[in-house]
Amino acid sequence: MGAVRIAVVTSKAGLDRDADLPLVVDALRADGWETRAVAWDAEPEPWDGFGLAVIRSTWDYAERLDDFLAWASAAARATRLLNPEPVVRWNSDKRYLLDLAERHVCVVPTQFIVPGGNYREADFDLPEGVVVKPAVSAGSLDTARYEPGHHADAVRHARMLLDQGRTVMVQPYQRLVEEGERALVFFAGVFSHAIRKGPVLTEPGVIDNLRAPHPGVVPYAPTAAELRTAQDALAAVPAAQAPLFARVDLTLAESREPVVMELELIEPNLFLDGNPQALARFVGAVAAQARAVTP
Repeated sequence: MGAVRIAVVTSKAGLDRDADLPLVVDALRADGWETRAVAWDAEPEPWDGFGLAVIRSTWDYAERLDDFLAWASAAARATRLLNPEPVVRWNSDKRYLLDLAERHVCVVPTQFIVPGGNYREADFDLPEGVVVKPAVSAGSLDTARYEPGHHADAVRHARMLLDQGRTVMVQPYQRLVEEGERALVFFAGVFSHAIRKGPVLTEPGVIDNLRAPHPGVVPYAPTAAELRTAQDALAAVPAAQAPLFARVDLTLAESREPVVMELELIEPNLFLDGNPQALARFVGAVAAQARAVTP
């Protein structure tokens, strides 16, 4: 140990606000690894000086996607990047939900509309109401839900995003999310822990980019069906090995069966703060990858 330097990759916002970041860095150092938190766009940064670069709180990637993917490609040529660059690229656009559905993973039904593409206003007039959001987004950025009868407002939201050159997602609102969204965390393909949190889109018809992304977090014991659904989603990731870290966000359909809302493989909050066992599991998974690197 010590011969392999580890970069824990973050962003300016992550350096300022990621509560897990110092915990991970300190725990890796305590385990004997030379570790540093580094913003992905820090200049100049010799990424070949690290044997391993672990993406964590690159929270601005969705707002600078082309730059971020170019960085990921360059970093992957210089060091071992985790999660790997092809996985990052695939997961950066929520059209991955189509791939999951094709693999028979239960996901929230989703229609994607590309700029210049055709759509019907009736697609926004669903009995459950709809959620409208961009396909490239993090932290519910530029996202809102609309009640039944307010589809004209939902269409205006979609047109605004399309006019900006952004692909739009339209989903039926999953009302049982109000019972709590489940987030299941995996390290190296093995379930670690889960939390339940309150709904984010609490006020219909409002785009609020300052809303708290994880309200009311509490520990949660997932059901067998929720674990199976999350594992099905992970098995559909186009990679030879399980991701170093993954978070599968679930809600319940009207049937009360779990469905995947998102599969987060780039910069998910892993909810390590206050959970020393989960922190130890994550550090152990990172250390195993570091030991596999030839100095």
